Amino acid sequence: MIGFLDALARPLLFRLDPERAHESVILALKVLQTLPRLPAPPDDPRLAVSAFGLDFPNPLGLAAGFDKNGEVVDAILRLGFGFTEVGTITPLPQGGQSRPRLYRLTRHKAVINRLGFPSQGHAAVHARLSRAQKPGIVGINLGANMVSGDRPADYARGIEIFADVADYFAINVSSPNTPGLRDLQRADALDDFLARVLAARDIATERVGRKPVLLKIAPDLTLAELDEIIYRARARKIDGLIVSNTTVSRPTTLRDPSANEPGGLSGQPLFALSTQMLAAAYLRTENQFPLIGVGGVDRAETAVAKIEAGASLVQLYTSFVFEGLVLAAEIKRGLVRLLVRNSYPRLADATGAAAADWASGKLNAGNFR
Repeated sequence: MIGFLDALARPLLFRLDPERAHESVILALKVLQTLPRLPAPPDDPRLAVSAFGLDFPNPLGLAAGFDKNGEVVDAILRLGFGFTEVGTITPLPQGGQSRPRLYRLTRHKAVINRLGFPSQGHAAVHARLSRAQKPGIVGINLGANMVSGDRPADYARGIEIFADVADYFAINVSSPNTPGLRDLQRADALDDFLARVLAARDIATERVGRKPVLLKIAPDLTLAELDEIIYRARARKIDGLIVSNTTVSRPTTLRDPSANEPGGLSGQPLFALSTQMLAAAYLRTENQFPLIGVGGVDRAETAVAKIEAGASLVQLYTSFVFEGLVLAAEIKRGLVRLLVRNSYPRLADATGAAAADWASGKLNAGNFR
């Protein structure tokens, strides 16, 4: 039924401004999660993943950016995702950048956004999540206000506020749409930043138990910059990395009137760049912590490619826009099929199997299109 209604609605949504269409989908999912539903069938146990102290029924998550204010976590998890990530959430409410700020590149199944962390703020989102049923794992993606005088304090405050409703935290210092935010990835800033964030987590642990903290990084880093990030992350003993955020680069293959709009590019054109960065990060972590792979995941084959490049879990968002509400279920069916074809007893056994080939360039997007 959901697939039928989604197929009817999507052509209408694509006639709307992208941000208005997104708001309409959120409204529809809010209605959906008020309706009684039969329990979803359990996932194939071969898809289960254990990472940073949590047990995921399947490796597929909805990335931050879709449910910015925690309005539809229950509906998302009932669509078959193994986890969802709320945010990015800033301490104080803010509107983000001025509209228009979201562009579909339909031919390339890509999106450019320069949203700039529009958020209802800590208080409103926390109140809403406190009331949610949360039938699965919910991560909280934290950011800083544009006008903040102390950005590390914004993240530390977020951990204090959300520790009782978060299953894990994603620390977003890699959005290209908040001026100066990516500076927190620099070695001279990152060490102190991580120390303050993890100190806040340790204080919260006494109250609600230990919550994993993951750092979300950009795909536009040099390998020298990645080396520094991995070194600092390992030294501070963070729980994981999310690789990667959107890119400010533009592949020469983009042919769309909106291709040169400023902002972060996501979707299919990000797949190769983000997967190469993922593989490079995996080789450098030496199994010290798990990785979440993001960027261009749109079907089972690209999800498996991320896992073979080094991801324990994968996230998607842009493909959800183009493929619709049944995407999670379709990808999971494909994952089971690929497990059999590739002779993996469990999906977790595929993690890192092709990391060296991705990092060296032997594998690229052409192998998966």
